[in-house]
Amino acid sequence: MSLSSAALVELMTAVLDKGRSFRFLAKGFSMSPFIKDGDVVTVSPFLGRKVRLGEVVAFISPQTHALAVHRIIRKQQTRFLLQGDNVPEADGTVSAEKILGFVERVERQGRDVNLGLGPERRVIAFLNRKGWLFQVRYVLWRLLRPLRDGLRRIANHDLSDKER
Repeated sequence: MSLSSAALVELMTAVLDKGRSFRFLAKGFSMSPFIKDGDVVTVSPFLGRKVRLGEVVAFISPQTHALAVHRIIRKQQTRFLLQGDNVPEADGTVSAEKILGFVERVERQGRDVNLGLGPERRVIAFLNRKGWLFQVRYVLWRLLRPLRDGLRRIANHDLSDKER
């Protein structure tokens, strides 16, 4: 079922207000590679739990007034600076009332994606706040790409052997 952003916010808010989690398909690339277009995202209510630095949250964007899912990169009492992991600029500060819930789970092709939601979230927030996340991701991509390609060749070779 496809909903407008306003309808999605209304439905998510109603579900979270009842203390329940809300699942939906992510659209866009602002949190890539941690959350990709088409991933299933589960947002849960805070229920008295404190909002933590580096946490990925669903919120109402101050610029577009639409639903967004980005990372908290700085806390300032009851205001939070949010930014997508794959965008160069922050969303600006958002009041606690505009944050709907936190991302508890991300699923990609039926498997849980945990990278970016655990303790490493603080490092990611720090790198993003300093503007270094793009550079670190690029270096890691360049270093790990040959390993990934080699593993794929081995997997493809093993599959072709089994087909014989």
